[in-house]
Amino acid sequence: MLPKRLSAAEYAAGIRAGSRTVLGRAITLVESTLPADQRLGQEVLQALLPHTGRSLRVGITGVPGVGKSTFIEALGRYLVESRGKKLAVLAVDPSSQRGGGSILGDKTRMPWLAAQAAAFIRPSPAGRSLGGVARATREAMLLCEAAGHDVIFVETVGVGQSETAVHGMVDFFLLLLLAGAGDELQGMKRGIMEMADALCITKADQGNEQAARRAKVDYQSALHLFPAAPSGQVPPVLLTSAVSGTGLAEVWQAIEGYAAATQQSGYFEQRRQQQQLQWLHQSIVQELEARFYADAAVHARLPALQQDVAAGRITPFAAATQLLDLTGTAGATSPR
Repeated sequence: MLPKRLSAAEYAAGIRAGSRTVLGRAITLVESTLPADQRLGQEVLQALLPHTGRSLRVGITGVPGVGKSTFIEALGRYLVESRGKKLAVLAVDPSSQRGGGSILGDKTRMPWLAAQAAAFIRPSPAGRSLGGVARATREAMLLCEAAGHDVIFVETVGVGQSETAVHGMVDFFLLLLLAGAGDELQGMKRGIMEMADALCITKADQGNEQAARRAKVDYQSALHLFPAAPSGQVPPVLLTSAVSGTGLAEVWQAIEGYAAATQQSGYFEQRRQQQQLQWLHQSIVQELEARFYADAAVHARLPALQQDVAAGRITPFAAATQLLDLTGTAGATSPR
């Protein structure tokens, strides 16, 4: 039985030893908004930093109904059984703040992976902003890497800005698509397609093969209209069936080929460095916002100014300036 509170060194040792219990508790720690937990979580991450960065980080997204869970379960099984990989599956789920719980909360969506010692599934925290969820997911990814997981899947469960957040934390971004999904989805697809390193048409089975092949040709044609990718790689369009396993090996081959090519060109490391700097600036913004709202003077003045803005008595910019001035003159400090 583990003690209720572990030290940073104990967390680090347990994670390096492969303890799933300690790993789960460490992720809970970095998800916490309590100042003491955040400090301890950063100590753990700092201790483990030399053991991170050695995994292949893969983002997976797709429109609702595309079968992300089934695809991840099938590809994950292929990696564990056929390639001997140790896999972690994380989620970015900003939609959970509306429903009160993570969509990935019950692991019955991936029953085979959930039962494997070589796989680790973790939902995003419920009721968090996208920025908070993204930060927690990035830090959970580092903890999983330190625990020896050599492949990390980061799944977008919600839709919208979560795709951009995931794209900013992975090495390879995989877009899952349906054949014949209808024109109503094309507007959303285009923006995501421009970020994708590969397109994968799912459910290419059970009489849907011909439609899937037609869709492949259409998407290949559409990709020629987009600007060249910064990586210098042309995104392939792949056909898969999670039911039969068709195309899974080709998907992984495309991911490994992309990683090898971009490592050779130097783009892989350059992108990771850019992501680190993006995380730095995002962390600054999030920390400044947290400290701003925790300021006692701001807390006291904000309700009245909100009423003034809503009533049109003051502009939002002027109100914001007044509040920001308070943090520099009132002498109040964040409880952190």
